Amino acid sequence: MGLGIGIIGLPNVGKSTLFNALTKAQNAQTANYPFCTIEPNKAVVIVPDERLNKLAELVNPVSTIFSTIDFYDIAGLVKGASKGEGLGNQFLSHIREAKALIHIVRCFEHNDIVHVTGKINPVEEIQTVETELLLADIQTVEKKLDKLQKLLKGDKSVKDEVACCEALLNFLNEGKPAIVFPDMEKETFKQILKETGLLTAKRVIYCCNVDEEGLLEDNDYVKMVKEFASLEQFEAVKISAKIEEELIGLDESERKEYLSAFGIEEGGLEKIIRKCFQMLELISFFTTRSKELRAWTIPQGTKAPQAAGVIHTDFERGFIRAEVVSYEDFIKYGSESECRHQGIMRTEGKDYVVQDGDVIHFLFNV
Repeated sequence: MGLGIGIIGLPNVGKSTLFNALTKAQNAQTANYPFCTIEPNKAVVIVPDERLNKLAELVNPVSTIFSTIDFYDIAGLVKGASKGEGLGNQFLSHIREAKALIHIVRCFEHNDIVHVTGKINPVEEIQTVETELLLADIQTVEKKLDKLQKLLKGDKSVKDEVACCEALLNFLNEGKPAIVFPDMEKETFKQILKETGLLTAKRVIYCCNVDEEGLLEDNDYVKMVKEFASLEQFEAVKISAKIEEELIGLDESERKEYLSAFGIEEGGLEKIIRKCFQMLELISFFTTRSKELRAWTIPQGTKAPQAAGVIHTDFERGFIRAEVVSYEDFIKYGSESECRHQGIMRTEGKDYVVQDGDVIHFLFNV
């Protein structure tokens, strides 16, 4: 899935409605019954970035290309999914491929919308889903450990992996997710994680789906989720998936006017994307050559040659140096040539760590 973000939750909490809103596309079913989404719907979503718009006003490019992020609308999960209940096996295989998760919970009452448990309790919903993920991880680690123990009889090199799996299994059986496993920074654990794709090792944003009244002021359900999220050390955001869906097709001025009526400055798409970028520790840098203005997405801490490699492998292989201007300086002086004239443009080498908003021209030779 690359930078894929999975949208998860119980059936009928608004996952597909949120997906439609986020992607500005009406291609995910939103029927009012459980399991209406059977295969994960994928959408490549443009990452809104006002900096790119402002750069475009100065550069006047032929084309402007924004960063993108993939969203996946994954079929609803029910209690017992780890044992194959509902669409459990499909759900768990799809979620395993996601880089991170948006866990949407319903935080409003509505008599006409079926709720799979018969009542609204967002924290219980979260715990139901997280328990199923934990149980699935326990099964996965048990299978991994069994395989390693058989190998250990004739191959002592897997001794560290066995010890790590045993410790991890004990940790999971205590009801704790893999994301807070004490040894998660050790290479042995990282290798196990790479091989197993543990579900509870993924970062999560809890998304409170509210009605119109809930947008104006946090209701009790939202307060419950935010308190729970703070204990879990995860993020919690509040949106109205239905209202976001209604924004589809409006131009920018109409959209802002609609949102302002609810006292909102930022739409659901912008909020979710920003939180996802923060959660995945991603940043953007910009290139302005060849009449194309473009944003590129890289992890925080990426050095210049590897950032160049995102554009083309030849750029990394033949990297010579990078000419760098910060976004703020580019806006201040108005052009690359003026930044060069003012001595603002910097020449950086292979050890330079790219910063968010850098405008970069790479020099290479292959």
